[in-house]
Amino acid sequence: MVLLSDDIVGAFPSWAKSQPQYADLDLDNIVVVTVPQPIVVQMIRTGGIALGNLTLDVSRKSGFYPDIVMGGPDPLRQLRKLGVIEPQARFFSKNRGLALLVRKGNPLGIHGLTDVARTGARIALPDAVNEAGSRARYRDAVDELIGKSAADAFFAAEVPHFPGRIGIVHRDFPEMVARGYADVALTQYHLISYWTRIFPNHFELVPIAGAERFFVKIAFGRVIDPLRPRALKAFEEFFFSRARDVYPRYDFARMTDDEYGAALALD
Repeated sequence: MVLLSDDIVGAFPSWAKSQPQYADLDLDNIVVVTVPQPIVVQMIRTGGIALGNLTLDVSRKSGFYPDIVMGGPDPLRQLRKLGVIEPQARFFSKNRGLALLVRKGNPLGIHGLTDVARTGARIALPDAVNEAGSRARYRDAVDELIGKSAADAFFAAEVPHFPGRIGIVHRDFPEMVARGYADVALTQYHLISYWTRIFPNHFELVPIAGAERFFVKIAFGRVIDPLRPRALKAFEEFFFSRARDVYPRYDFARMTDDEYGAALALD
């Protein structure tokens, strides 16, 4: 929701036109892929992505190939091992950890993690196939916040599937809660904040005490020998001139001087 906003991708073409060194760039066709990070790695590794019975060729030859990859340390390190990106990335965002998504009015009175089992609520969680990394982080955080036995009860309340879906990812959570397939969902604070802003009559955010220390940082990785090197250079310059101030507007944490733009070694 930040990258695709009027503050970033929406503002980039006009900014480039105002810069003499970038004014001639053709930026009318900016492509952003926002599938879960393991799928991003897979599509680059295998050279394609299947959307139903449509397969898109992800290769330098097709031109549908990234110049920039933004992600967490693990996916970026996987791409580095494949020889896709440069050996060093730069951090640009830090989230606020986890929170709970509930229906408007919080009908079950859920105010913390232990209330999920206590109230008999059904919870939406990322599955272990499409979002294995997220699920493992969530489990570690919940174990530390409420203890293993309470965490076992929390995860036992999981909704394993719902009509029309086999795997569950965080983008399914609003539908699950809105349609009554789940009573509550656990995911990143900024995502729930976004959903409550665009659907204020449907959802509420329940903060989790202490969860902010389980933050995740995302970094900007440059592809080796990019197909559009000047566009990459322009976007990196533009992006790092404003991301530090833009991301907190969308309920990310504000990064310190030492954190913002810090190098992430991928080798």
